Parts: sequence; C-alpha cells; structure tokens
Amino acid sequence: MAFKIYTKTGDKGETGLFGGKRLPKYDLRIESYGTVDELNSYIGLVRDYLEEDTTRDFLKAIQDRLFTIGANLASDPDKSMSTPDLLETDVQSLEQQMDLMDETLPALKNFILPGGHPTVSFCHIARTVCRRAERQVVALAANEAVDEIVMVYLNRLSDYLFVLSRKVAKDLNVEEVSWHARK
Repeated sequence: MAFKIYTKTGDKGETGLFGGKRLPKYDLRIESYGTVDELNSYIGLVRDYLEEDTTRDFLKAIQDRLFTIGANLASDPDKSMSTPDLLETDVQSLEQQMDLMDETLPALKNFILPGGHPTVSFCHIARTVCRRAERQVVALAANEAVDEIVMVYLNRLSDYLFVLSRKVAKDLNVEEVSWHARK
C-alpha cells in the first residue's frame, strides 16, 4: 500500500508532535515551527532567484538548519528524544558570511527600505518572517524548554538576511532604497 500524505488526524484542529503529544493548531509551539517552515520557504524562493552558486549553497545549508530547528520545535519537550543538532559553528558561519559580504558593501548611513528589485524584496520578506519566528520562539521559551541556540541562530539569521539584501542589491547594480523622515 502506498503512503498517503493525508492522515485526517488534524481535521478537528489538533496536530501531533514527534513523540505523540497532541496540541491545538493555534498553540505557540505549532505557530513557532510553522513560521520557521514559512521562513524556509522564503529562503528557498530567494535561493531560486540567485545565480551565484556559493550563496545558493549557503542558503541551502541555512534551509537544512531551519529544518533542524523545526524538528526540534516539533518534538515533545516532555520526552527525551534524539533530535538533529544545531551547533555554535552554525551561528559562526552566519557571522563569517556577513563579515565577508560587509567587506564589499558601502557603509550603512541610512535605514534601508525593502525594494529596488524583487530579489532584494524577497530577502527582506525572509528577514521579517525570521524576526517573527524569533519572537514566537522567544515567547515559547518563556514557558517551555527551548534550546537557547535556536534563538541565537534565528537572531543572527535575520541579520544575515539584511546583509544579504544589501549584497544582492549591489550585485544587481540597483540602488538601495533609503528611508528619509519627513521634515
């Protein structure tokens, strides 16, 4: 018999964690890993729009780490389970990539608005979804056990996505959209 993607077990508004515990679909844990999944989709979209292989490969590695985060958040925190790991070196990789990109970018003198090119805008959408995922995970961690490195990684990833948006704008030779307050 072939595997079916639908189970019908969520038809009444609940879903299961790895480990069997069932939660309502509006639970903050479900919102957290659902937003990480949404972020992963946007990173895939950014990746699809880029041509440079090194950045595309790095974004694929980020997608792998986000899947790891999702698996951890989707696991029953009350059970001892083996889950994929997120390492400090994953955070350091984001920092190293930001440092490399920053070396080629002009100094930041204004706030930057999303826009200028669709790929730049997609980077900003991914950044804002990452910030939402981080806020949700921080809220979850206030009440339940969440590995601190998950919050650190999401925080650093949103910074990376901002720097990536600037690098993409430079690579595409489009002007960054600066914010200027009304006078």
